[in-house]
Amino acid sequence: MAFSEDDQRGAAARDRVRSRRTCHAVPGSNERFLEKAAGLAADEVFLDLEDAVAPGEKDRARELVVAALREQTFRAPTVVVRVNGTDTPHYYRDLIAVAERAGERLDAVMLPKVRTAGDVEMTDKLLSQIELATGLPPGAIGIEAQIEDARGLLACEAIASASPRMETLVFGPGDYSAAVGIPVTTIGGAPEGYPGDHLNYVYSRLVVAARAAGIQAIDGPYAAVRDLDGLRARARLARALGLDGKWTIHPAQIDVVNEVFTPTREAWERAEAMLAAYERAGRQGRGAAVFDGEMIDEANRKMAERVARAGRAAGYRTGATDA
Repeated sequence: MAFSEDDQRGAAARDRVRSRRTCHAVPGSNERFLEKAAGLAADEVFLDLEDAVAPGEKDRARELVVAALREQTFRAPTVVVRVNGTDTPHYYRDLIAVAERAGERLDAVMLPKVRTAGDVEMTDKLLSQIELATGLPPGAIGIEAQIEDARGLLACEAIASASPRMETLVFGPGDYSAAVGIPVTTIGGAPEGYPGDHLNYVYSRLVVAARAAGIQAIDGPYAAVRDLDGLRARARLARALGLDGKWTIHPAQIDVVNEVFTPTREAWERAEAMLAAYERAGRQGRGAAVFDGEMIDEANRKMAERVARAGRAAGYRTGATDA
């Protein structure tokens, strides 16, 4: 790996389970949107240097994004920059400019169109060089990897574990649909003609790969920005299959997605009470307990812990009013 075993442990100990219910896309070439992004109530904002920026605007967008990182205070607890792909002439310039000049304000970089573990490994090593040169803590900058075509999906297990910096796998529904031939023109939408959901296999594979590596899985955008019911339906499907969050591309989408990926306070309180009951049983030497008329064991504890952790990350606290 690009840094020592001790540093790897330190990187792995970063809070990978920080809330990413909403990951909001911000075009890096739009000054007004960059300014507005600072006040958005998303869990993550990512400043985009890739698809949202025209080819002739790449250099200007890079400067705007660096300035935004250095000068703005973001409400979102996680701030990310999506660089251009490793097969473009912009990739290394994006990574060096952003990490060298604003690395202390950066939580992670997002890599688009990741097809091999080598894309992640190369980024890991370049970030390590930058951290050494600038005095940043080794492993401080995480990596999010976008899976956007068939090659990426086939390699997603290796990609997920390619670096201790890895924090998320991100599904890119638009490029994926184009790559495999799904007949849909709305990014994140569903085609007619299939009795179930056409992305169940993709979602499940990404979630399994992410969980095996101890990281998160995030769904991509739903481009019909006025169709909040459609957004809610797609978000609920992703949540039901185990994904941790979803992209938003318009501020009006943030509240909907946050709501879907936040357990209700009732569900959170029940999970916390279940954990407490199981802990009491353990102190009494029992491996199972009866809670609310239901026999619970270690498997229930694991399920309850995930719900409880999601509620805590969303801001729920014992004795507090609803978040």
